[in-house]
Amino acid sequence: MGCVTQGGEQSTALGRNAVLASKLPQTVPAVTIDRQCGSSQQAVQFAAQAVLSGTQDVIIAAGVESMTRMPMYSNVHLYAQAGIGTGPWSQRVLDRFQVAEFSQFHGAQMIAEKHGFTREQLDAFALESHRRGAAAAQSGAFEAEIVPVEIETPEGPALHTIDEGIRFDATIESIGSVRTLEEGGMITAANASQICDGSSAVLIVNEAALKGHNLTPMARIHNVTVTAGDPVIMLEEPIEATRRALARAGMKIDDIDLYEVNEAFAPVPLAWLKDIGADPSKLNVNGGAISLGHPLGASGTKLMATLVHALRNRNKRYGLQTMCEGGGIANVTIIERL
Repeated sequence: MGCVTQGGEQSTALGRNAVLASKLPQTVPAVTIDRQCGSSQQAVQFAAQAVLSGTQDVIIAAGVESMTRMPMYSNVHLYAQAGIGTGPWSQRVLDRFQVAEFSQFHGAQMIAEKHGFTREQLDAFALESHRRGAAAAQSGAFEAEIVPVEIETPEGPALHTIDEGIRFDATIESIGSVRTLEEGGMITAANASQICDGSSAVLIVNEAALKGHNLTPMARIHNVTVTAGDPVIMLEEPIEATRRALARAGMKIDDIDLYEVNEAFAPVPLAWLKDIGADPSKLNVNGGAISLGHPLGASGTKLMATLVHALRNRNKRYGLQTMCEGGGIANVTIIERL
């Protein structure tokens, strides 16, 4: 189970706690993974490697993040406020890269400037994310992948069945009215991913388990790749990771029918499209994190579920998922619909 902010309710071997809170037998072991935004995508890749090796046959790869109950960076700030330690980066690391800190917000701004994007282009991409997310939700495209959760409302019990972040009435004017995060910058809360709560999971099995449990597969994992690069600009690594994954798989980008590139910030998928030479009409066809939210540790398996269902609904074959991650890391997973 992937999880980024491992503190409070998300601490103390969260993956194991999830097993104990579920209907799974207590004999099921678990491990909690932090690869920042790629945590649950890495869970998928570790699961695939485990079933391929034969050391395990059936694995639930999952992720969770409650960004309201454990706010982003709260586990870091707790120690800083208490005056304990120096934070996540040693002075040696900061001196090596000549920075005062590593900032994803600054990295996103650097990408926008490097690739020559304008604020208007970033906002237009954000608007398209809301339009695609709204269209998918209204058409019922997410119904097969969302598990309804019973919640309490002032009016009584209800079922939570839809992503709350979608702005069905979004306009370029409303998105453009949101102030930038820094003076002279282009990144705003409207053209970046939404803070939200979420959890997700996929079941990974090998051929022996498939036959032994009489399961019907939905997709096959075709390639798993992870790379690392510049920790300062950090969010650009999906480009290199995609190139390497395609080369290792013996494929070209034109062989891929749909892509899920996490919309951490609008410049990330835009730069990926530009450098990879990909088709924008195949990208995040049901919207992305700008409209649907980015529950950090849960986003990897969430995007995987969406990609599998989108391929099935469109009768397409190959899908590629990639995620920018803190520290300049990126995962790529290529799947084949069955």
